[in-house]
Amino acid sequence: MRSMLTVCAALLLIGPAGLAAQNIEVVEMPGQLEGMPFSPAVKAGGFIFPSGQIGIDTETMELAEGVAGQMTKAMENLGGVLAASGASFADVVKCTVFLGDIGYYGEANEAYVRFFPGKPPARSAVAVSGLALGALLEVECIAADPAAG
Repeated sequence: MRSMLTVCAALLLIGPAGLAAQNIEVVEMPGQLEGMPFSPAVKAGGFIFPSGQIGIDTETMELAEGVAGQMTKAMENLGGVLAASGASFADVVKCTVFLGDIGYYGEANEAYVRFFPGKPPARSAVAVSGLALGALLEVECIAADPAAG
């Protein structure tokens, strides 16, 4: 949480004019949903900021079944965004998991850990009152941009 507060404070200090000078790049993806009010990911300041992912099949627009199924699909979707950004799960430094019910914590963890077989990134998990399209969970992350040096 502190790192996100630091990022937010820095953005406030930089202001809109400073952001333009920071070389912000919107990541485009094949098959991305048109007309959505967000980008698949944004690169800035040596980091990649993917949009949060839910456990939905982007072709059929159907949610996977159960907590483990949705976590697996959300992470697969996140992996696709990272790949389109030139990164992988090995570059992830921080994840946030939003759970529709804190009771999902254990089952979600069992599916999540498969994507980080080595040293996992920092992570927060919070329960929320609702998620887009009735999803049981959502995952977002911040990754170091390998192309940044």
